[in-house]
Amino acid sequence: MTRRAVELLLLVALGAVWGWTQEAATWTFAGALVGALVWSMFDGLRARDVLRWLSKSDAAHSPHVSGIWGEVVERIRKLIKKLEKKAQNSDARLEDFLAAIQASPNGVLLLDSVGRIEWSNLTAAGHLGFDPQRDLGQYVANLVRSPAFVAYLAGGDFSAEIQIDGPGVRPSQPSKISLQIHPYGKKRKLLLTRDVTAVRLAEAMRRDFVANVSHEIRTPLTVLSGFVETMQSIPLEEADRDRYLGLMSQQARRMQTLVSDLLTLSRLEGSPAPGPGEWIPSEELLEHVIQEARGLSQAIAKPAHDIRVADGPAFWVSGAKTELLSAMSNLLSNAVRYTPGGGRIEAGWRLREDGVGEFFVTDTGPGIAAEHLPRLTERFYRVDRSRSRETGGTGLGLAIVKHVAQRHGGQVDVQSVLGHGSTFMVAWPPNRVRARVTG
Repeated sequence: MTRRAVELLLLVALGAVWGWTQEAATWTFAGALVGALVWSMFDGLRARDVLRWLSKSDAAHSPHVSGIWGEVVERIRKLIKKLEKKAQNSDARLEDFLAAIQASPNGVLLLDSVGRIEWSNLTAAGHLGFDPQRDLGQYVANLVRSPAFVAYLAGGDFSAEIQIDGPGVRPSQPSKISLQIHPYGKKRKLLLTRDVTAVRLAEAMRRDFVANVSHEIRTPLTVLSGFVETMQSIPLEEADRDRYLGLMSQQARRMQTLVSDLLTLSRLEGSPAPGPGEWIPSEELLEHVIQEARGLSQAIAKPAHDIRVADGPAFWVSGAKTELLSAMSNLLSNAVRYTPGGGRIEAGWRLREDGVGEFFVTDTGPGIAAEHLPRLTERFYRVDRSRSRETGGTGLGLAIVKHVAQRHGGQVDVQSVLGHGSTFMVAWPPNRVRARVTG
């Protein structure tokens, strides 16, 4: 500030001296005024340079000015650098925040005061069926045409979430999207979405499961209750009494089998996948289930089935022995139950070229129509319900087989032609199969 005042006084003095040399008081004053004007002009030029620099906000290219303007420029330059650093830090935090929202499994959508899209992550765009870049600035009500959503948006009551159909809905694979609006700021809205298809499917499966279990247990309980009431109220001859007791025993065994299968499924679903486990000879497993199948055939089929062991290589199979036996036994028992008496059933092991070990059961039963094949491993799904109940089936055998296979990294495959029998196969991955040489 002192330098600036000195410059002004110096120019005024120089002007006054010039005027004084003209030997007139008027010229002295005029010279001083001219000096002041010259100083003002130079000071204005420096001020203009500073203002131009401020309009560009370029801290790296500051004007070269001296005096008070130089001090002003230096202080402003330092302040701009400090603000730029803060802005960079804020931008970095914002980018991290947006990246986190972008990676969220839930959808996030920002709407302005009139319902236009200001920002959206990819999840929300996928849930609602629009392009997150192309559709920025569009009215969300024009993109999401669900009547439930339009009414929800227009109603203004956002205290609860709603559910709408997802984009590309197919009757065989319906999708459901849950969404809720949260107002914020000046009439802006935050729209959150999540895919609840799996939840809805789980709820439907739970309802179906409870209904199926109730139905499966109700039938034998009704039979048992009826026989008990009959035996309590009516005197029976010995033959009738024995027949009723035999039927009651049959229904009791059916319920025991059902409960046992349900407990098996619950154990498979609720326990961790088995590790390498023990290595069991494939022929040992096969011999065990073959004996069980022959015993079942003699008990329920007249004449008994022709159950054969197919020729195959000898190798080791790794896993939980009880689970492996359960899966193999269920496949063989299904073949026995559904193949007419006297039919041929063949079971065995084979080792594929890719190192996969495969257990298979082939029968000469009635076969299965193609439309039933994708659903065979569903709980309680039966192609022939009446025959399954007659032979003591619970409808859970193939569900158990599927769970055992999945827990061991394998898979189930079915090949069948209606009227020409079926072949059921369980493939175990190469890491659970080890070739061996028999002596």
